Amino acid sequence: MDTKYIANIPGKGALKRILIIGGGFGGLQLAKKLDNKHYQIVMIDKYNYHQFQPLFYQVATAGLEPGSISYPLRKNFQKRKNFHFRMCEAKYVVPDQHIVRTNIGDIPYDYLVIATGCDTNYFGNDALRETTFALKSTPESILLRNKILLSFEEALTAKTEEERKELLTFVVVGGGATGVELSGALADLRKNTLPKDYPEINFNQMEIHLIDGSPRLLAGMSEKASAGAAKALTKRNVLIKHNAFVINYENNLIKMSDGSELRSRNVFWVAGVAPNGLPGMPAEAYEKGRIVIDEYLHVNDCKDIFAIGDTALLQTDKSPKGHPQVAQVALQMATRLAKNLNGKIKNKRPERFAYQDRGSLATIGKYAAVADLGPFKFSGIVAWWLWLFIHILTIVGMRNKVAVFIDWVWNYFNYDVSLRLFIRPKFSKIYEEQDVE
Repeated sequence: MDTKYIANIPGKGALKRILIIGGGFGGLQLAKKLDNKHYQIVMIDKYNYHQFQPLFYQVATAGLEPGSISYPLRKNFQKRKNFHFRMCEAKYVVPDQHIVRTNIGDIPYDYLVIATGCDTNYFGNDALRETTFALKSTPESILLRNKILLSFEEALTAKTEEERKELLTFVVVGGGATGVELSGALADLRKNTLPKDYPEINFNQMEIHLIDGSPRLLAGMSEKASAGAAKALTKRNVLIKHNAFVINYENNLIKMSDGSELRSRNVFWVAGVAPNGLPGMPAEAYEKGRIVIDEYLHVNDCKDIFAIGDTALLQTDKSPKGHPQVAQVALQMATRLAKNLNGKIKNKRPERFAYQDRGSLATIGKYAAVADLGPFKFSGIVAWWLWLFIHILTIVGMRNKVAVFIDWVWNYFNYDVSLRLFIRPKFSKIYEEQDVE
């Protein structure tokens, strides 16, 4: 590859440069843990902020403001030397030249860490990408919030009952944690908040459907958790449909694999995730879209390249299909890789990565959550309080922790956080992407 332009990043001198692609849970944790006295750390991401993905659904349902779950990446490293962030997009890597090409130029590296996370999986049906709403980023959560609020505004002026019914029918596709939590949040809105905002609408006509291709909800958790989630959603009048896949959605008509149909103008796709790879890697480095790594988190047959988090596939005797694509795996991988790279300076032998499963939590609404914590499996208000506590602890930034806590406390007492704002951005040419040919 001919280098046409080198990205403007300060020289590293005698230091080794570690280039981290992605500012998610794994990338951020790695950058924090690395020894910046011996390494120059360069992080790139297409956003200039870290996104707390577990709470996207609360932004989408107007329970939290977007700034409460998003934190500027540069702010994390204001007092650290030898750290540099660039907002750009990685185009591809040239392993034999130790270069990553981006839309701001080429970035040379000594060590490359791919922490690009996942995007929405449409399971080969890309037409659904254009007709449904995803929930994998802060901008998407804002767009989904706008869609939800706009539906109620339009329902007030609907010309026919058929149009009004389509606007008041909400379909969530995917029975994982995000689908369960989004459905529960919509149900709580329907019961406690929306009737106050829209007294002219009969909310008995509002339907919430949860469509899942699996035989049970929360397939990655225990059967007890699945049953608890289904019971809590059913109590909230969420209509659950199992063993069905959406095969087509156009002209407000959903067609499913079992032959059934449903009309709606609000279809939210949270059915699965697809790992974000990096072009330029050899084909043998991938399996089922994920980058294959060894127990030292090193990418097979790629010198000085590592991968962590959702995009990485580590197959072991305990996890023959790889580890779950959750934040805890990314955080633990990042911590182990940082220790190994820091130890490399002192000529210490690297240690193998071993995942410690600390359990899973999912919330369905106020007072309702399910928990799988090793041998302890429970649901209800105790699980709900535990879910709140864990998420407050793991949100990045003290200001964000406080903001989320205040919003949750306020909502606990009166069900009415005043965040139901329909904000449509004005088009401007400043958002045009720059590119380096």
